[in-house]
Amino acid sequence: MSERNEYIESIIAKMRTINYVQPGEVPNIELYMDQVTKFMDEYLESSKRFSDDKLLTKTMINNYTKNNLLPSPEKKKYTKDHMYMLLFIYYLKNILSISDTKAILKPLTDNFFNKPAEIDFEGIYKVIFGIEKDQTGIITRDVIRKLEKSHVSFEEIEDPEQRELLQRFSFIAMLCFDVYMKKQMIGLIVDEYFTDTPASSEEWNKTKDQES
Repeated sequence: MSERNEYIESIIAKMRTINYVQPGEVPNIELYMDQVTKFMDEYLESSKRFSDDKLLTKTMINNYTKNNLLPSPEKKKYTKDHMYMLLFIYYLKNILSISDTKAILKPLTDNFFNKPAEIDFEGIYKVIFGIEKDQTGIITRDVIRKLEKSHVSFEEIEDPEQRELLQRFSFIAMLCFDVYMKKQMIGLIVDEYFTDTPASSEEWNKTKDQES
């Protein structure tokens, strides 16, 4: 196997190791804060870039509640709906600002959180999980196409080290541009359908300040 093919195989292998909380794995009992953070750490371990990364801390959860992103616990206990809300928050906040995440999730909270409806939060998560799982293969193939395209860029550069550097930068740039375009689209959808007034730049940039 060539070095390039080995690298592609390693990319595919890494993408397959990214774990998700499966529908039905969320405990069907109320949990205290320590139990919530322990559950998230255990089931989302593969999402960490570094071993000491914090996936979901008590401070984060308290800030979500304080900023009306997450409904308050009931007698210090978190229900199954709380857990699914936290999972949605976790995935969205890695891409979006807190204000955009709040705007997107508020209608779900208002309509479905601990309320009788045609579908509950577990059902919503199950549908979304199924859609995202189907997308994994498509995304993997797209990443491979970008990787292949990066390998044929800058071929005119004679210095092998400089050529490799530029090709790796090309790969990263293509991935970033893809994320950038999709993030712009998400912003337009949020402003049009989920908010009366678009978030200010100050609100948009305070995402990480609330999680320290």
